[in-house]
Amino acid sequence: MGHAFELPHEAAVAATPEQVWDAISTGPGITSWFMGRSEVEGGVVRTAFGGYELPDSAVTAADPPHRFAHSSDPAGDGRFVAYEFLVEGRERGSTVVRLVTSGFLPGDDWQDEFEAMSRGLEMYFATLVEYLGHFAGRTATPVTEFGPPVRDWARAWEAVYAELGGRPAPGDRVRLGPAEGVVYHVNPQAIGIRSGHAVHRVLQGFGGSMIASHLLYAGDDGEGPAWRAWLERLHRDEE
Repeated sequence: MGHAFELPHEAAVAATPEQVWDAISTGPGITSWFMGRSEVEGGVVRTAFGGYELPDSAVTAADPPHRFAHSSDPAGDGRFVAYEFLVEGRERGSTVVRLVTSGFLPGDDWQDEFEAMSRGLEMYFATLVEYLGHFAGRTATPVTEFGPPVRDWARAWEAVYAELGGRPAPGDRVRLGPAEGVVYHVNPQAIGIRSGHAVHRVLQGFGGSMIASHLLYAGDDGEGPAWRAWLERLHRDEE
């Protein structure tokens, strides 16, 4: 039967409307908070995440710095995802940014995919807010590593929380694998940690693997192999 959805997110950020516009409408800007690596060219937003390319998303509105929207074309089964950003400047250099993500998921088994999408969008929007508050104007180098297939997600997250000394809350200072910093977001399928030079994210991949999806704002310092080893160790602990 499928499911039509609309997911709103809104936050006030300590950035100018122009800084927000650069973050949501340019390839380097989107790359610096979203998944993988993005480019905006010829009125199309393209994103590659690991070895997977998201469907092209055509720009449908561009009114700088107030509104930016783009959407994938509906597939044969009706599947599509659309993003609309609304930006409103406030006093003293602050800005309210609102993101509405809408679309359609086909099939009778849409619930799990919708849950994964919802949790992922929570993390990505929280990362946008964190980026604008701490790294605005800087371009990230994305580091993406996929772990082995997870058989028991509850046990996998127990292993993550055990390393953290228990389930954290936003504002907690923690160490996870090679990263040390402050938790800025946590939900049942993701955790985000900000350090002085990077954002580190661990996500429950819908395809069945734990994913390390990080953004390095001081260049690539060779973190990939360390996180690959961490994911493999996590898999052994989960077993």
